[in-house]
Amino acid sequence: MPEGPSIIILKELVQPFIGKKILSVTGNSKQDIQRLSGQKVLDFKSWGKHFLICFNKFSIRIHFMLFGSYSINERKETKKTRLGLHFKEGELFFYACSVKFIEEDLDDLYDWRADVMNDNWSPARAKNKLKQIPDTLVCDALLDQHIFAGVGNIIKNEVCFRIFLHPESNVGALPAKQLNQLIKEARNYSFDFLKWKKAYVLRKHWLAHTKKICPRCEIPFIKKYAGKTQRRTFFCINCQVLYNNLPLKNNSNDGTVIVKNKKQQLQGMIRKLKSGEYRLYSRVKDTKTNKRKNLGTFNTLAAAKKHEQEIQYFKKK
Repeated sequence: MPEGPSIIILKELVQPFIGKKILSVTGNSKQDIQRLSGQKVLDFKSWGKHFLICFNKFSIRIHFMLFGSYSINERKETKKTRLGLHFKEGELFFYACSVKFIEEDLDDLYDWRADVMNDNWSPARAKNKLKQIPDTLVCDALLDQHIFAGVGNIIKNEVCFRIFLHPESNVGALPAKQLNQLIKEARNYSFDFLKWKKAYVLRKHWLAHTKKICPRCEIPFIKKYAGKTQRRTFFCINCQVLYNNLPLKNNSNDGTVIVKNKKQQLQGMIRKLKSGEYRLYSRVKDTKTNKRKNLGTFNTLAAAKKHEQEIQYFKKK
């Protein structure tokens, strides 16, 4: 499914068609697409994953769903055209997408402040919406288009990894600083996504999405269809902290240490050294040096984890 930045790229590519008249329309859409014949394109807009074509008194919304795509000035022979717009000079084709007519004014229908790529994006508004859903998992909240319009599965996975946050954390359990980081990086990563995709290097910058090994800890990622959205989720149980609203009992089934509330912090994090040994660091940085304390170096990952568990045990005593 194209994410917000990909829709921005499409919007930039079709600018030459603004002001142009549609001469004919093709496609297998069940909508009355022949209505577009003879119409002049007034503008192209985007809201999150929605691509909008504006005409006099109405608009067309294109949603690419999971497998939708488009082509400009060249029809893909292997795909069935859902909507084809033919101009005097050039053509636009859309495939495997949802096509819908919108009769309302777009400003009345869309909250542009919810679009992470829009100049009117409002972090404060996103924060207020998140506070209203404290029990929602972060992985679901990031994919909620009413809060983070344009954020998709890639951005979700990469943002959580970037800010050391377990995607199955409860929104309401996040410390204020972590919540602010989540909102900030949802927008920041979206613009990084846009820059890398334009340069055809997006995949080279993925650190978590579809990856098997955590680049920080050099241990296997967990792959899980998480949350109510059941989208593919990749995370590290060692360096991504799980904040949970539920009472703290034991570690989760996948080995993640659960943080019960905002005051608790995961005590350590393990890094693999070039020598092949494993070093355990404190998660909280020293206030004087602004560095994490070295809690020991071990020959095996198992030994490092065992020592970490011992530290957890004595801190509870």
